[in-house]
Amino acid sequence: MSVRVRFAPSPTGPLHIGGVRTALYNYLFARKNGGKMLLRIEDTDQNRYVPGAENYILEALKWVGIEIDEGQGVGGPHAPYRQSERKDMYRTYAEQLIAAGKAYYAFDTAEEIEAMRKRLEEAGADAAQYNAITRLQMTNSLTLSAEEVQQRIANGDPYVVRIKIDPKQDIRFKDIVREWVAVHASTLDDKVLLKSDGMPTYHLANIVDDHLMGITHVIRGEEWLPSAPLHVLMYQYFGWAAPQFAHLPLLLKPEGNGKLSKRDADLGGFPIFPLQWQDPTTETIARGFREDGYLQETIVNFLAFLGWNPGTEQELFTMDELIEAFSLERIHKAGARFDITKAKWFNQQYLKGKSDKELAAILEASHNAPAVSHDTLLKVCHLMKERVTFPQEILSETAFLFETPTEYEEAIVASKWNADAIKAITAYVEDLKIYEGDFLADSAKAIWAAAAERVGIKMGKVMQALRLAVTGAGHGPDLMLTMEILGKDEVISRLEKAISTLPQV
Repeated sequence: MSVRVRFAPSPTGPLHIGGVRTALYNYLFARKNGGKMLLRIEDTDQNRYVPGAENYILEALKWVGIEIDEGQGVGGPHAPYRQSERKDMYRTYAEQLIAAGKAYYAFDTAEEIEAMRKRLEEAGADAAQYNAITRLQMTNSLTLSAEEVQQRIANGDPYVVRIKIDPKQDIRFKDIVREWVAVHASTLDDKVLLKSDGMPTYHLANIVDDHLMGITHVIRGEEWLPSAPLHVLMYQYFGWAAPQFAHLPLLLKPEGNGKLSKRDADLGGFPIFPLQWQDPTTETIARGFREDGYLQETIVNFLAFLGWNPGTEQELFTMDELIEAFSLERIHKAGARFDITKAKWFNQQYLKGKSDKELAAILEASHNAPAVSHDTLLKVCHLMKERVTFPQEILSETAFLFETPTEYEEAIVASKWNADAIKAITAYVEDLKIYEGDFLADSAKAIWAAAAERVGIKMGKVMQALRLAVTGAGHGPDLMLTMEILGKDEVISRLEKAISTLPQV
C-alpha cells in the first residue's frame, strides 16, 4: 500500500510553529516513501472557528515549502476536505456504531452531567467520568426503552451519541516513536462522537476521514497520545484496519522545563507562529518568523532538528537532503528544547550562502529597500551579509551609508583622532579630488595608501580615524567597499566635514 499521510489542523487561529513541524515531518515522510501528502481542515468545533485562519494555514505551508498533493486548496478524489462540509456523512457512521451496539444516544442535560460529576467527586471517585459505570445512572438509550428513545428523538429532544466502551479489555498498539502502548479500557470514558448540533467530534470525524481517505500513517503531536487508545478501539469497532501511529515529542521552552507557549515566546522575544497574524477581533498583531527575517530554509532545517537527527554531523540540509535522510525511527521520544539561538545560527549560515542578487531581491520584496540603484543595493548586500543574522539588518546596520554622520564615536575621537590622522586624511582628500578613474574599493585603498606614504604616516596607524571620518564609528564592515558604495564625492564631503568638525589637535 502506498504511503498516504495527512496534516489536519483546526482553523482556530494562527498555526503554531509546532504544527508546522508536524506538517513538515509528514511531508518528509511522504516524499521519502514516494507517497502523498493530504491537507484536511478539521473545523467541526464551530465555536472556535476564526475567520482567516484557514487561509493563514495554506499560506504558511506554502511559505515553508510544503507541497500539498491532495486536499483543501488543491482538491482530489475525496473532496470535500473541510470537515464542516462532510457533516451529514458522519451521522451515518455514528448510527452504524449504534446499530452494532458500540455507541448509544444520550439525552442528559448539562445540569444532569454536572450533578453526576459532583456526586462522584464528593464520593472520592478517582475520575468523575461518563463511563461504563455511570452511564447506567444517566438518561440514555441504555437506560430508556426503545420506545422512549424514539419518542424523544421524534420530539426533537437534544441528544449526543457516545461511544460505548467495553471496560473489560486491554488496548495495545505499537507506536513508531513510542514502541508499545498499552491501556486498559476501564480507564476510558464514553466520549461524545456526535454533538447535539449534528457535528462530529474530533474522535469520530478523524477516524472516519482517515479511513475513507486511505491514510496509512498518522503522524501527530504527543498531545494526542492519550486519545490514541480510543481511536484504536474505534477502528476495531468499525472493523477497519488502523493506520500506523507516530506521536511526535513536545516542543519545550528554551530552558527545557515545560511545553513551549506563546507567553514563553513573548518573554523570550521571539515569534511562535510561522507568519505574522492579526487577530480579527482584537486586531492585536502576533509576530511571525517570516516577518522577523527568518528564511524559509532556516525554518525547515531548524524544525527538522527539533525531535529528529540524521545520525551524522551534517547540520545544514536542503529540503531534498532532508527527504533523503528522514526516517520516523530516528525521531526522539523526549521533548525538544526550542533553542532560538540555534535558529538564528541557521539563519546566519543561510544568509551567508545567498548570492548578493538573492538578498537584494528579498530586501526589495520587503518594500524596505532604500531609494538607491539596484547595483548599489547589490554592493550593500555583499558588504553586510556575513555580518548580520537577518536580511533587514543589512539596512538597519548600514544607516551610515545613507545619512552623513552628525555624531562621532567619542572613544575613537579621543584615542585615534590626532595630528597624524588629520594630516593623512587631508592628503587623501587632496589626492581624491584629482583622481579621475573609476572609484572602486581597490582604487580607494591604493589612493589612501599612496597619500599616507606621501606624508610619511603608516596607513594602519590612522585607518580607524579614517573610518571614523567616513562613518562616524570606529568599527564596521569593509571600509574600502563602504567608500566605493558612497562614491568619491560623498567620501570627500564626509572627510572634509570631519576635518572641520572634529578637534584640531
